[in-house]
Amino acid sequence: MNTETHVLRTPAAGVPELSDSPNALAAATAALAAGTGPVAIDTERAPVFRYSARAYLVQLRRAGAGTWLLDPIAFQNGRALSDLSQLAAAIAAAQWVLHSAHQDLPCLSQIGLVPNHIFDTELAAKLLGLPRVSLAALVEEFFGVTLLKEHSAADWSCRPLPAAWRAYAALDVELLIELRDRLATELEAAGKAEWAAQEFAYLVETFAKTQPERPERWRRMNGANQVQTQRGFAIMRELWLTRDAIALELDQYPGHILADAAITQIAALVNPEHPQLPTAAELRSLGVFNRNPAQTFMSDWLTAIRRAGALPEAELPPIHLKRNQIPDVRDWPRVKPAAAALWAETRPTVIETAEQLQLPVENLVSPGALKQCCWQLAGRAPAAVVDQTLAELAVREWQRSFIVPLLSA
Repeated sequence: MNTETHVLRTPAAGVPELSDSPNALAAATAALAAGTGPVAIDTERAPVFRYSARAYLVQLRRAGAGTWLLDPIAFQNGRALSDLSQLAAAIAAAQWVLHSAHQDLPCLSQIGLVPNHIFDTELAAKLLGLPRVSLAALVEEFFGVTLLKEHSAADWSCRPLPAAWRAYAALDVELLIELRDRLATELEAAGKAEWAAQEFAYLVETFAKTQPERPERWRRMNGANQVQTQRGFAIMRELWLTRDAIALELDQYPGHILADAAITQIAALVNPEHPQLPTAAELRSLGVFNRNPAQTFMSDWLTAIRRAGALPEAELPPIHLKRNQIPDVRDWPRVKPAAAALWAETRPTVIETAEQLQLPVENLVSPGALKQCCWQLAGRAPAAVVDQTLAELAVREWQRSFIVPLLSA
């Protein structure tokens, strides 16, 4: 590993142009198909500027093909997202190299770029127990190169893309294949290559497909704990849904249209001492409604509030949801002492085992899966039962080889 570093500002072959035409896409597909070895791939999104988590840029690099920057937005068909499945088919046999694949795979799958097998450099570094696992840290550690990150928070939905932004994006895949090779060698030497293979297969299976939306996302807004009444929760829900619809139509980040804090402040105005619906004057008194874009949609906010006010009592959302989740582990000694005893005995041993294996404990087994297993078993069980329980919780085979002995009778 290198001790001296230098700043890498420009790709070795120069800054690629943006491929945003059918001819350019065909050229990229042909070049990447004719290349050899793994394909480095990365994406750029604009989550704090736009509503969607779609990819606004896809970077690909392969030996013999060079680096290509694809503009997915240029290939949209009306409201439908781009379909780059023909490109995916052209490189389907290759291993795709990504850094932090769980972030990139969902937006890649939206546009038809679904891999058969991958190598995740971030996850490989975690399995090796490396202290710093960001792409910049790993490139610096292995190659003595510093990657500048000044455009990491840029609005990648902007067009045209400045040359400096394109250089930044291209550099994210410039050394990704070489990094993969070094990490693969380290994994083999550490006896962890099979662990990595199972983890990579799990990522493909889990994230390269449409993820179900989390229910009632509106409940997770900052300040929701200030709302005291069911009518207030109804107002919070209707304002959130209204804002979400506006953000989707405009493809803007919802918080830029109306902040969570403003929504929960409005909902909190309805309390046992003040059951009346908030008025336009009360909204304007909050300040945020005197500025665009919140002011632009004042009639929409008032309509949402009236809609919540018209709901009969029986249709108001509950303040607290009944959850099917297991109780907080702090309550286990009272509600399920045997599970509490198993958790108290097992958790420290799991942490110790992870330290011995030189990897983060969450990569040995997720805390959620371990809690769920302890809750279900509520005491030591035969190894086959423990193994089946963990497998049903998506704990991988290599992980189970360490965890099963700790939980089995």
